Amino acid sequence: MAEQCNVQCNGFKKPDNPEPEIGWREPPEIVASPYRERTTKEEHLLVSAPACVRLYLEDLKCFEVVDSQFEKWGVTFNNAVAINPSNPAFPPHSGSTVLMGAPKSGFVEATFSQPVRFVSGFVTSSRRAVLVAYDGDGQPVASAEIPGPNLAGSDSQIPPNAQLSVRAKNICRVTFLTFDGHLTVGDLSFVT
Repeated sequence: MAEQCNVQCNGFKKPDNPEPEIGWREPPEIVASPYRERTTKEEHLLVSAPACVRLYLEDLKCFEVVDSQFEKWGVTFNNAVAINPSNPAFPPHSGSTVLMGAPKSGFVEATFSQPVRFVSGFVTSSRRAVLVAYDGDGQPVASAEIPGPNLAGSDSQIPPNAQLSVRAKNICRVTFLTFDGHLTVGDLSFVT
């Protein structure tokens, strides 16, 4: 499934004072399913112009290791598995499928085939969680955090599925991580 629409991408909005060299525009959104077989009809939808790509996780099987399923959309994963959370403390933001760090708990990493300028995901974590963006040299270029746990049904002041997003000119890789805990990431999107 791949469809193009003109919806804002998980809160991607033109900043009040955009940096001129980044060239902020509200791009069209592409909803990207895991790559199984590319058809001729989908050929033109592969990301070649500025667009917001939102990963459609619902077509992943529960407990499927996620690595290159979205490679044709410009992103691969490390240490990620698709789950349908059975623990009510980790509700999905939308649909029923999220990414969880596995086999090592506590982080999910995404690497982009070409630099992107915005990455967003909805995170539920048992501890403080951080989203760090890196450039092509592996240097941090942006970060965002949830200062504490945000499990559903807890006393946390932070609701589950808190949106973490980063903006920078040359994001080549991002890591969602928590410290000695577990996290889930849903509705992951990025702007090329």
